[in-house]
Amino acid sequence: MNYIKHLASFFERVVTDDRLNPTHISMYVSLFQFWNANRFQNPISISRNELMKVSKISAKATYHKCMKELNEWQYLKYKPSYNPFKGSLVYLFNVQTGDEQALIAHHTKIETSIEQAQEPYINIYKHYKQNSINIDKQTKKIEVQNLNGLGKKEKSSAKKERDVISNDSEKSHQFKEPNLEQVQEYFDSKKFPPLEAEKFYNYFQSNGWLIGGRTKMKNWKAAANNWMLNAQKFNSPTSQRVRRAIKPKHLQTNQSKNYNEPL
Repeated sequence: MNYIKHLASFFERVVTDDRLNPTHISMYVSLFQFWNANRFQNPISISRNELMKVSKISAKATYHKCMKELNEWQYLKYKPSYNPFKGSLVYLFNVQTGDEQALIAHHTKIETSIEQAQEPYINIYKHYKQNSINIDKQTKKIEVQNLNGLGKKEKSSAKKERDVISNDSEKSHQFKEPNLEQVQEYFDSKKFPPLEAEKFYNYFQSNGWLIGGRTKMKNWKAAANNWMLNAQKFNSPTSQRVRRAIKPKHLQTNQSKNYNEPL
């Protein structure tokens, strides 16, 4: 089907056919567009409202008049369906010969019954539009999934980096138990006798280097400083006098107490 030659032949006929007016021409060109959308297969199923909208015909009476006249003048063959839910059928003719069959492509089989007519053009348009919307939604959904996947990968890699950094930090700050020589050297640097160093080492070595018997020690030198401060307070003259002044309290009672007497 050569649509350029078809339109050229139509407009040549328009010049010589005085019966045609702009409304006829507008309707025919609109029907040609519907036919084009139907891949030049006869018949095409049309919707009155859609055809009036495209051809800019506002009155139903004008629409029916133009369709009837184009049918009578052998520009097309019109088969109304009289059903608002089913499109009417239109066959377009070869303008030069007036032959309907000449417009059918050699590889296309024509179906001429109303029952086998294709869906109205307006429904085809909506179908294409809905498919386009669905494709856009699917594309956006895939893009979102890809972005989420990239985000998850980035989060996962960032988490791994944080875990590695935290593990390295924990390893670098992991507590190492000192030996007796290290403790003695530190106490000696603070002018404390070796005996206090041995007390400190033996005490924490026996409880697994726990602060207060619960918390794992993080810095033994800080614990040693606290130990030395407490040792200074404990060994001060004031604390010694206080300890000597404290006497154990015993229960005072007579050996000849009569336990038959009430309290």
